[in-house]
Amino acid sequence: MNKLGTVEELESAASSLTGLTDFGPSEYRAGLAVLLSSYQDEADLSPQGLQAVQGELTGILASRLISQAQWAARPEHAEVAIERPVFIVGMPRTGTTTLHRMLTADPAHQGLQMWLGYAPQPRPARTDWAADPVFQMVQNGIDGFVEQVPGYLGIHNRRADEVEECWLLTRQSMLSAYFEFTGNLPSYSAWLAEQDFTETYRRYRRNLQLIGLSDIGKRWVLKSSSHLVCLDALLATFPDALVIQTHRRPASVVLGSACSMVDKMVAGRSASFQGEAIGPILLEFAVRTLDRYAADRSRHDPAVFHDVEFDEFTADPLAVVAGIYERLGRDLTDEIRTAMRAVVAEDDRLRSHTYDLTDYGITADEVDARLGTLI
Repeated sequence: MNKLGTVEELESAASSLTGLTDFGPSEYRAGLAVLLSSYQDEADLSPQGLQAVQGELTGILASRLISQAQWAARPEHAEVAIERPVFIVGMPRTGTTTLHRMLTADPAHQGLQMWLGYAPQPRPARTDWAADPVFQMVQNGIDGFVEQVPGYLGIHNRRADEVEECWLLTRQSMLSAYFEFTGNLPSYSAWLAEQDFTETYRRYRRNLQLIGLSDIGKRWVLKSSSHLVCLDALLATFPDALVIQTHRRPASVVLGSACSMVDKMVAGRSASFQGEAIGPILLEFAVRTLDRYAADRSRHDPAVFHDVEFDEFTADPLAVVAGIYERLGRDLTDEIRTAMRAVVAEDDRLRSHTYDLTDYGITADEVDARLGTLI
């Protein structure tokens, strides 16, 4: 028996939740079927895990329904230009979150706020967010999660009104490396590696056009490690993009931090995806991801890319950002610098993260040997 339900049952649940029925083109159903099978047969989900995955997949389908309805209601979104967007594509725990939030502190830029990733729509006035039922639902969900997982905010400061990773949009197509951080899904991982992400990024772009409808002219600044395996589709969709890759060494520090974050994020979901089981799985993911990205990057114009070293960024964040602004042909004014300093101060205040790599079934020597300078 499929305890997670079928594709049709999850679609029905999403329709009941939203009152909507148009999911758009059916290409997402193939990925959803593979995901369901992989979760069911390989992820060893606990009752808590089953409930969490059901809720998450239903929510993703609800998000897809909302996009379809909003596109139909606001057809003018299709004319919104997206010019010279910035994509931050480093591995998790390499400084991407602070850099993302610094760049989106500039009023000339826009990012994807977490709640709008769940319910894509033209971005309302900031003063209206707190009263929005979806905003309240997302923030309540975050508050409940943080209460159950003490210390998580010291690893990653989530808020409904804060900019977040844009896998919130790409997973509408059920093609996303995000899912690989939620459980041991070898069949889905193998299937995902063979997919063409072109349609995923076309849909993603359409959602950005919709969300940015009220902020035309603001540059998009986005970030997700999932873009690392989709570089060709990303640059085909956004040919004038600037791609920023963050680097942090040694690799064992990055992977240890990522293991700790994932272990807390999925706590209780599966006995076979926690503690010592997580390290080997994430190490294989990192090797596979970075190998593919390096090969894909080598085929594109070097001028598309800008590299940021973690040690340089933490030593002088504003100097690193000034280099990015130079690439964008913009001045880093005193006003913008002040806003960015506030972001750094807030992230420093909240940051509190301790972990031991050996708790996750891998050693520093093994990680550094496998990843080398890729990271």
